[in-house]
Amino acid sequence: GDGTGVSLAFTRIPIFFTDLLSFYSEDYGKSFHDVSHTINNTFIKKDFGISAGPGNPQQVILTANLPFTESPGGVIFTSMDAGVTFRSVQLPFHPAQAIQFHYQDPKYLVVISIDDGLWLSEDFGNSWSEVHEGVHTFTWGSGITLFFSSSPKGTARRGELILRRTQDVGKNFTTIAKNIFSFGYIGGFLFTSVMEKLVWNSDNMHTQACVHPHEHTPCCPPFFIFPPVRIIKFYSVLDGDEDMIFMHVDNPGDTYFGTIYTSDDRGILYSKSLERHLFGGEGKSDFTNVTSLRGVYLTNILEEGMNTFITFDRGGRWRFLKKPENVNCPETSKKCSLHIHGEHSHFSGITPMLPLSEPTAIGLVIAHGSVGDSISAARPDVYVSGDGGYTWWGTLRGPHHYSILDSGGLIVAVEAHRDRQISSIKFSTDEGQCWKVFNFTDHPIFLAGLASEPGTKTMNISIFGYRPDDDDQPMWVAVTIDFEHLLTRECGEEDYVQWLAHSDYDSDPETDGCLLGYKETFRRLKKLSACRNGRGYVVSRQQRPCPCTREDYMCEYGFYRHENTSECLLQPDFLNQTQDICLNGELEDLQNTGYRKIPGDKCEEGVRPPRREDVFKKLCGNDISPTSANSHTKRSVSGPFLMTIITHYTVAKKQSKITYHVCYNITIINTVCLTSMSKSDVFLKINMNFVHKSISTFKIIHKEKHGC
Repeated sequence: GDGTGVSLAFTRIPIFFTDLLSFYSEDYGKSFHDVSHTINNTFIKKDFGISAGPGNPQQVILTANLPFTESPGGVIFTSMDAGVTFRSVQLPFHPAQAIQFHYQDPKYLVVISIDDGLWLSEDFGNSWSEVHEGVHTFTWGSGITLFFSSSPKGTARRGELILRRTQDVGKNFTTIAKNIFSFGYIGGFLFTSVMEKLVWNSDNMHTQACVHPHEHTPCCPPFFIFPPVRIIKFYSVLDGDEDMIFMHVDNPGDTYFGTIYTSDDRGILYSKSLERHLFGGEGKSDFTNVTSLRGVYLTNILEEGMNTFITFDRGGRWRFLKKPENVNCPETSKKCSLHIHGEHSHFSGITPMLPLSEPTAIGLVIAHGSVGDSISAARPDVYVSGDGGYTWWGTLRGPHHYSILDSGGLIVAVEAHRDRQISSIKFSTDEGQCWKVFNFTDHPIFLAGLASEPGTKTMNISIFGYRPDDDDQPMWVAVTIDFEHLLTRECGEEDYVQWLAHSDYDSDPETDGCLLGYKETFRRLKKLSACRNGRGYVVSRQQRPCPCTREDYMCEYGFYRHENTSECLLQPDFLNQTQDICLNGELEDLQNTGYRKIPGDKCEEGVRPPRREDVFKKLCGNDISPTSANSHTKRSVSGPFLMTIITHYTVAKKQSKITYHVCYNITIINTVCLTSMSKSDVFLKINMNFVHKSISTFKIIHKEKHGC
């Protein structure tokens, strides 16, 4: 990676499994030489044997495959020169997973041992210390903050885990939450899924039930995190950053769809963004962040088939994808548009790859899809967008493996066949408008995949696969192609153009290209320039603020955007209802006109929808007891159940910490199913007979900002 050209390969003799050969390449895999002696001919673990430092490919760690019963600890080999030399380190434990680097400072390493110990190194693996016992999972926070869940002594049930934090590499610990199932950390938001006891009011489905999961949780006001929903199956955090998060809330029953909600910048209040969002029974969502252009996401919904929608303003408004100009609609189509295959289709084997975009290839998106009223399960084609998803071009027939090289100046693709060998690769220098074919071998292979160094700066691509040998055994083959020998001209200033992102061309020049409050102009390669950006290419952009318009605001909690307008109207369920929230010990009545600025929006002046808040305030928290919070008599029941969603996070502000506590009510009937609050979306199913007088609760524990 990062221009080193270094590749490491490990092979095992298939007959006796007694010899290991280690190979090293400095030319992107064009040639290898045996370096087995540098690691004492040691076996390397198959599943997690190789780890490379983030942002520094010179740092490599190999984990030896040793029997647990024959040694008190494992062995790792560390390299500071991209694998030229290795240093052997005897560990005081056996790793149970891949060793994880700190995302900014690779000298910090963390791993869980086979006996559930959390081990940490501060010197790139030379010495190790056990941080904690009984650990299940961990993740890095900001700085050197480390979050982890652990079991109390003598227990191993996930519902009884404790979430802790250390900010000084294990010297001191802070308990954040107890009785959790799992946790996740996304964009500065820390989430947990927990079990809570409940108090049930039989007279009013929407009356608050105060729960005290933590010692310092002050109150649970009668307030919903989402617009009213009576039955919930599971929640899933789809994506997030420091400004907001996307949350999927499943519909009742096995419907395989739900609603996407977007949060405010504190993660407290959520507004409905997209209904009937697909979330398959296998835990797969097609929600995709188009990383080549800010604010763009696409996903699929279930409505008379699977339909693709895209948003250019972080969920503020969703729309169909435009049909490519060079593709005709089926004769029977009534509302023809482009539909993109995502994780669901990839898991089902319909497509060999997911949609692809890269931050360094501005505006470029490559994906499999079909044109019509909904997604077709037939053989998909490849489509390319050069403007972040506004317009598309039908570019290749049939499924392909594809990759972005040279910071978007080069796209390569290889046909994907399960029953046919391939011998050629296709490449395009004009964002998929035209393709050329290069035959890379006289001996066709069955394709397994493509590989290149992380990022898009390289001009090298490796094609790996196998072909039957003389004895009918598969012989694995890797072919590396260096496109610098095909694109020999370096790009000059005349090859670039200034490109305004999100431009409508027909709109007001003052607001054209405005998104989330500002315009961005990029220096991009012209489509007709057949040259190479080179490894030194850096994305160049200019930003200008925009005046605020209604498009910079989304509908506030309890409001919805009227169809084909930018007007936010009060939802019928909220007529004549107060909206109370407990913030920092005070109960506030939120009364507003239905608009809030989209998180991350930087518009200045212009339209400012009127907003009224804090009509009255009174103390809440420890002064409000569960019994005094509501005059109705409460009793515990085994079903139906009330779900309480508790939000609690901390942010830094003017050298002090402000803690918000919010509780929300949602009625639950039948089985409860929650995802772990991580990107892996591991489901947790709870039998209601087992739950009895408890209920699953989702929490945002706190939000970190600026190192807090």
